[in-house]
Amino acid sequence: MIKKIFGTFGTRLLNALVGFVTLWFGTNFLGKEAWGIGATVLVDVSLLIIAVELLSGSGLIYFTPRKPFSVIFRLSHIWIFLVTGTLSLIFFALHSSFPNLYHSFIPEGYGVHIIVMIFLYSLHNFNMNVLLGKERVGTQNILFIIQFMTQMISMIINIFVFGIRNADAFIYSLITGYLTVNIFGFLCIFRYFREKDSETDEASDMKSLIATAKEMLNFGSVIQLSSLVTMINRRISYIVIKNVFGDAEVGVYTSGTQVSEATKLIGNSIALVQFSSISNMDDDKKAAALTVTFLKLACILTALCMIVICLIPKSIFAWIFTEEFVEIKDVLVSLSPGMVFLAADMVFSHYFSGINKPKYNLYGTLVGLAITIPSIAILIPMYGITGAGISVSLTYFGTILYQWIIFKKSTHTKTKELIPTLNDFRTLVKSIKLQFFKQNQQ
Repeated sequence: MIKKIFGTFGTRLLNALVGFVTLWFGTNFLGKEAWGIGATVLVDVSLLIIAVELLSGSGLIYFTPRKPFSVIFRLSHIWIFLVTGTLSLIFFALHSSFPNLYHSFIPEGYGVHIIVMIFLYSLHNFNMNVLLGKERVGTQNILFIIQFMTQMISMIINIFVFGIRNADAFIYSLITGYLTVNIFGFLCIFRYFREKDSETDEASDMKSLIATAKEMLNFGSVIQLSSLVTMINRRISYIVIKNVFGDAEVGVYTSGTQVSEATKLIGNSIALVQFSSISNMDDDKKAAALTVTFLKLACILTALCMIVICLIPKSIFAWIFTEEFVEIKDVLVSLSPGMVFLAADMVFSHYFSGINKPKYNLYGTLVGLAITIPSIAILIPMYGITGAGISVSLTYFGTILYQWIIFKKSTHTKTKELIPTLNDFRTLVKSIKLQFFKQNQQ
């Protein structure tokens, strides 16, 4: 288990470093306008992909161990083609009849690129989620490395070999990365086509297909609605800051959130392994015990990282990011409790999804939204971008407080069991030492 967590964390860390290199090339050789267009395209893809992920998203991690592979493959790919085809028609209709409306959210000349990226990203998500559902965490990590390395190399080639110095260099690199990883991903899941379904009739019976589709849609709709609310919770503060203080303060706040959210690597790595494990469990008590362990692990490591980051002097931030960004330190301090709460949120969310109760994740995000709206209205005008950070921390606290209450009630876990102890630190250190010892012995 620890090996999977370390492997996933290492992969995410490597990808973050590759992403930083890609960012450096983009900002230095493509320019602000081109980088802005690329970012807009990614935002459009991120929003529209929610519809596709109803049947190809993280819900597959839950259904893969429980349904015949032929069923989930067929349903997911039919849905991917259906949604991307519908989006293509909508794009064409808007471009033909309402061009001004169309170009208000789609950069000119990039409609086709967005559709292609949604299609490729959907196939990518299917492959990755199936592998997680099969507990092939190591394979998934390798595919992530292939994807990001391909994107970086492709972007460098686009810039220096083909001489592309606009947004196309970045977007083509994304398409190349997803296309490459989809080929390798399909080769990795091809073996599951040869598995003999235990429920052959279910795999071929139309009624069973429809029933499974409804079950997956019900499960996926709750998850994606929760994702949408989460996205609103995280981004609404940007809109308020822009309207109250202007773009410059948005830039400082964004930089601060990017630095703090690097700690998401910890919670996300732990939660992914947890979700994969719980989705393959039938014992609720073991799932709850595993969640408690992972909760402590995620919170301890995230808290330690945030303490280290917050101890960095302002002068260091000014040296790295220039004097204009010296307020990053204040943003980080205000966000630090929120990052610990976010780590806990990831663990709780993956627990509820893993036991087929994603509705509690949705309810938790709605509690967070109820806190977000009044807190940003009060705190941002009073304290600026620091107030925005405090608002985020309060939002995540409200979310995990709700999740904590539901978790305790449903699992009969005592409060003291959820609080990290000195023994948990010792266990963590022992596990890390054991893992490194095994690696050195190999």
